[in-house]
Amino acid sequence: MIAYEANFDGLVGLTHNYSGLSAGNIASQKYSQQISNPKSAALQGLDKMKALANLGLVQGIIAPHMRPDTTVLRRLGFSGSDHRVLQQAAQQAPKLLTSCCSASSMWAANAATVSPSADTYDRRMHFTPANLVNNFHRAIEHQTTARILMAMFNDENHFCHHQPLPASEQLGDEGAANHSRFCGQYGDQGVEMFVFGRYGFDQHQQAPTRYPARQTYEACAAIARLHQLDPQQVVMAQQNPLLIDQGVFHNDVIAVGNQKTLFCHQYAFLHQADVYQQLQQKMGTDFSIIEVPNNVVSVDNAVSSYLFNSQLVTLPDGDSSLILPQECQQNPQIWQYVQQLLQAQVGINRVDLFDLSQSMRNGGGPACLRLRVVLTEQERQAVNPAVLLTDTLFKRLREWINLHYRDRLVEADLADPSLVLESQTALDELTYILKLGSVYDFQRV
Repeated sequence: MIAYEANFDGLVGLTHNYSGLSAGNIASQKYSQQISNPKSAALQGLDKMKALANLGLVQGIIAPHMRPDTTVLRRLGFSGSDHRVLQQAAQQAPKLLTSCCSASSMWAANAATVSPSADTYDRRMHFTPANLVNNFHRAIEHQTTARILMAMFNDENHFCHHQPLPASEQLGDEGAANHSRFCGQYGDQGVEMFVFGRYGFDQHQQAPTRYPARQTYEACAAIARLHQLDPQQVVMAQQNPLLIDQGVFHNDVIAVGNQKTLFCHQYAFLHQADVYQQLQQKMGTDFSIIEVPNNVVSVDNAVSSYLFNSQLVTLPDGDSSLILPQECQQNPQIWQYVQQLLQAQVGINRVDLFDLSQSMRNGGGPACLRLRVVLTEQERQAVNPAVLLTDTLFKRLREWINLHYRDRLVEADLADPSLVLESQTALDELTYILKLGSVYDFQRV
């Protein structure tokens, strides 16, 4: 069946800030406490979406979450008006406040794991929102994420929505950032690769020692079962624990795949040769592995430039483009390799560079910002059309961002009670624009 891959990007939220909440994410730690620009961040992300749409790709939008999250703060014992809740939290538990103000839902690769209908027994697309239990500021996202996804993909004849996995350390799930799908044509049955950092119940297996491994084998296996995948079409691969300890907190920081191509670092996986063998056995002899040697691109340079946190996309003319952050061009080692990659003509035909500096300083590049969704034409018709980017929607969202977003935010601003009203006003308008209904707590009281 004919199908194509759509990218649904997370729209950066109004409280985009640098609070350094993510252990193991080097950029998040490096830029902690610096001044952020939410308006610039949102416009940068929107411009990337428009550029991909102009390349002929289907582009969608995932709405940000309501922040500050005073609902969660009240569950934690703070009471009174919103002003009073924020004031108490700032004085008594500032890390809780910054966590409840994080705009991390912008990284839509962590929103969910998605299996297309070509891979599932019931021939419906399956969604499982990630529980994100490793970090508190992300563990509070899944309920709103589930509502937004259901409002976007709301036809049960085509889409099956699962609850997040139980919120347990042994079932830590970080979504599509640790999931890749390989196929011939997008409408063909594919091979889904789940990448995990550790085993949840077997403490004797290899695991990182410095930074947490966020995805467990048990979570991957559970999602494969929930999504009704053929076990013969599934590959389980373990991240190299040494790389997690060097800042590779998700697989999409060190590898990216598309159709019959895997682009990865030499040390991306534990037992890497076995992973390659499994993929080649299931995908056939024309499966292409572009392995980047460590002596050509070091792990440190891969992490700082986000070379592998790129989008590898197939354009309508059949060319394959690597969607890169501009930091790759600014790193001499990385940019020299990219030029060699293009000259080698091994399956990546072009690169497209984007300024995503606001997102990059918080530890997320092009791949972090998008959730990949393979759609047949019937499924595309069943998607909420208001979330698919058009010239008209692009113009309207630019106006909406310019009207509602601040251009400067520091941690002290998070206790400003007017930030709550600003966010509620803006998101109420956004749900009208995107026709999402009442997905936020403040709309449901």
